[in-house]
Amino acid sequence: MSNNKIMIMDLLPLIPLFPLIGMMINGILGKFLPKKLVHIIAIGAITASFIAVVVAVTNLAGLPANDRSVTVELFKWMTVGSFNVSFAFTLDVLSSIMLLVITGIGGLIHVYSVGYMHGDKSYSRFFTYLNLFVFAMLLLVLGSNMLIMFIGWEGVGLASYLLIGFWFEDSANAAAGMKAFVTNRIGDFAFLIGMFILIMFVGSLDFTAIQSGVDSGVITVTVATVVTMLFFVGATGKSAQIPLYVWLPDAMAGPTPVSALIHAATMVTAGVYMIVRLNFLFVISPATMTTIAIVGAITAFVAASIALVQNDIKKVLAYSTVSQLGYMFLAVGVGAFGAGMLHLVTHAFFKATLFLGAGSVIHGMSGDQDMRNMGGLKKKMKKTHLTMWMATFAITGVLPFSGFISKDEILWKSFASSNVMISWLPYVLWGLGALTAIMTSFYMWRLYYLTFHSGETRHKDHHVVSHIHESPKSMTFVLFILAGFSIVIGWIGLPHLFTAPLKYGKGILNSFHTWLEPVIKVSESKINVLHSTKLELGLMAFTTIFVLASWLFARKWYKKEISVNTKVFAATLKPIYNLLLNKYYLDELYYWLIDKLILQFSHKILWKTLDYVIIDNLIINGLIAGGSKMAGFIIGLLQTGKVQLYAFVMVATFFFIFLFMTL
Repeated sequence: MSNNKIMIMDLLPLIPLFPLIGMMINGILGKFLPKKLVHIIAIGAITASFIAVVVAVTNLAGLPANDRSVTVELFKWMTVGSFNVSFAFTLDVLSSIMLLVITGIGGLIHVYSVGYMHGDKSYSRFFTYLNLFVFAMLLLVLGSNMLIMFIGWEGVGLASYLLIGFWFEDSANAAAGMKAFVTNRIGDFAFLIGMFILIMFVGSLDFTAIQSGVDSGVITVTVATVVTMLFFVGATGKSAQIPLYVWLPDAMAGPTPVSALIHAATMVTAGVYMIVRLNFLFVISPATMTTIAIVGAITAFVAASIALVQNDIKKVLAYSTVSQLGYMFLAVGVGAFGAGMLHLVTHAFFKATLFLGAGSVIHGMSGDQDMRNMGGLKKKMKKTHLTMWMATFAITGVLPFSGFISKDEILWKSFASSNVMISWLPYVLWGLGALTAIMTSFYMWRLYYLTFHSGETRHKDHHVVSHIHESPKSMTFVLFILAGFSIVIGWIGLPHLFTAPLKYGKGILNSFHTWLEPVIKVSESKINVLHSTKLELGLMAFTTIFVLASWLFARKWYKKEISVNTKVFAATLKPIYNLLLNKYYLDELYYWLIDKLILQFSHKILWKTLDYVIIDNLIINGLIAGGSKMAGFIIGLLQTGKVQLYAFVMVATFFFIFLFMTL
């Protein structure tokens, strides 16, 4: 065994161990420790994990390309007959990307939180929850089998619930945490059933055993379709896709660093990671792949359209997150697993920048999140303005920023892929994706201009206006690091169209796809993608022109002041405007389904009729209790206390028995 593998095996258990230790120390002793020591412990834990990850990934890169996978078994967990599960971690080219994102961005968010949460009375509890979340996310990514992945899957759900409802004294925050928890339980139930079916057919939950089941034909197309559909339902909950996306916008009730860590960079991408991890299973089911692509495209479009008219700065970014996750599912649905993962990485950086930038704005605005009360903040918050300006360019997909590279590759692959079951569907998918890109440009530049330009600050409270200030260095320092990566991180995955003329096809400019080849190459080779340089360039030019036009449109309406055209637009298209402002009334629809349909059905039919009338009164009180009373009454008639009558009954009984036997 090479020294590289030995080093990796030594480091793997330490990666999740450090945040676990930090969580336990702050969770038990945090109340008695000074704040400075609390965040030193929490940040030190995530920093130690990040260093271990960097060293481990560096050693992984030193291995041959076809041997970049190292598994370390900590102990045998359970054995039931032929079914056994080892508590084991695996580091390969896919998990290494996620580990760098989780510990890298997660560590920066920990540093940012020092300034953002400095006055909170539950300081130690907050950092305890952050470390808990990172620990669970690392388990999810490092697990060498689906059971360990599921532990992490549920762990991030728990941590998300705790962090969303962190300020639980406010009933709205507590309700938001509960909404996230309950919604995710729906998806997790489907995920569990999928695992049970795999155990039934494969006898194992180990990823290598599942792949062997696919290769040997034990897992047929039908079985794969059922299992992957169930897993996808789980992913729609965790990664906020239609119809289970409704929890994520409400999750903005938690502290802003929570939004950046959980709902932009890590937890909500767990569903995408799971599909890419099991790409060999998903790719043999065209029905599931087509479903994923359709749901992803529709989610991206619907969420972007809602973001167009939202006024809460964090709600705009929340729906933007749902939309960008839709892009990732569109990518993996058409078989572009590498493009989906690249967008996961680029999105992690620019959306973390935007969320933390929004947090900086809210911090400066004394907690106000309504963009209609902002404006003119460019002069008062220059550092925050600059970083959000950079991240806005990145997310809107303007060349050469990162968002352009990952977004346009997804659009191209969705247009040119023949992996979906309907021949004309790729054009529809591309159309929805292109419209989403155009809307993304508008709502993001609307957010930027309403916040930092658009005249003077519109807030009516002069105390709030006079108090507006730049955030502390612990926050702006993090913003600049993330914003810098937002610009350049996508360059590691430049598409073949750009790298071929430069003869960098296997060089640094295309290193991302080359790095992922051991995990996704076989699956992506099954996807037929039409290659036409002119067509690809034409599609890129089309989306770029309309994205820029959308930007100019937003600039005209919002830069100097809020244009009267916005009110004219809202009045002219009032039904559409209200539909978007009220989020397609999906929350109201779900409320009606649950309260008016399910709960009322349960109350009036299941309880009042079935339980109370039929079971309680008819069966129990009627047949059973009444029958018992009647039988007791009849038997009671025989209990007279007269010996002569008892003797007569005995003689008569013997007589009838004798007569019956004789005849």
